[in-house]
Amino acid sequence: MTPGYSALVHGTAVLDLSSRGRIRVTGDDRARLLHAMTTNHVQQLTPGAGLYAFFLNAQGRIQADAYVLCFEDHFLLDTEPETRTPIFEHLDRYIIADDVTLEDVTEQTFCLGVEGVSATATAQSAGMPAPEVPCSHAAWGEFEVAAISSTGAPAVRVYGPALRREEALRTLEGAGAVAAVPADAETVRIQHYSPRFGDDITENTLPQESQQMHALHFQKGCYLGQEIVERIRSRGHVNKQLMGFRLDGHTAPARGVQLFAGGKEAGEVTSSTICPEGKVYGLAYVRVPYNKPGGTVGIDGRPAELFAPAGR
Repeated sequence: MTPGYSALVHGTAVLDLSSRGRIRVTGDDRARLLHAMTTNHVQQLTPGAGLYAFFLNAQGRIQADAYVLCFEDHFLLDTEPETRTPIFEHLDRYIIADDVTLEDVTEQTFCLGVEGVSATATAQSAGMPAPEVPCSHAAWGEFEVAAISSTGAPAVRVYGPALRREEALRTLEGAGAVAAVPADAETVRIQHYSPRFGDDITENTLPQESQQMHALHFQKGCYLGQEIVERIRSRGHVNKQLMGFRLDGHTAPARGVQLFAGGKEAGEVTSSTICPEGKVYGLAYVRVPYNKPGGTVGIDGRPAELFAPAGR
């Protein structure tokens, strides 16, 4: 068990998330554009609030996800590293006569995750605000602190100028946070059944398949891909859904390994990990009607219990 993993599970860890994309959106039409391009209700956001949303294509498939933070004069999009450029280009393509300016500020800023069961107490010990409503945020001097987790553990996320990163890191470590590496975070993320775009959610995924229903707003009006989302809602189901699983053993099933139930193929694994405590955790798409929390499927000849995935 590494110190970083132990801190994420039992205390507070600090993660360098600076590789994630950060896009600043300004201009009088910024809310209207983002509202029309995402699955959630951006236009109802007020400064200090935020939300989680998907970007879809015309076929209703998820092209990216993002946290959208609302400020007095701009929005900040926090994205996966792999989707930083695609989201920027996607939005830029739809700016025609709109008063909207996009600026990729990833290189000029930093992002640190303060995560673990004691994250709130550690943040407060460091003199930081510790917002609790998901995606809400508050100023901390030149920094901004948001209620966002990358692992599914209690967390806040700190943003600021790149030149101030070391200062923020020293403050957090002085308050008791222990540095964790990406491998630690990945293990805990999967242990909490928290999906990640690029692994468990891909460009072939329909929103309702991901079970991240808080990313969808069904009364917001038109947006790209809405027709497909509404068609699925009216039918009442999809053919498969993302689920968490847990099983015994000393090996984690590889991505793409098939699930079986009643002698039939029932889905496939997207992520898995072996935790230091000796359990195997993972995420998988499970076909209807086997996608029930508490149900059992077979993976690599072993029984696996199913769980609902966590929200991003």
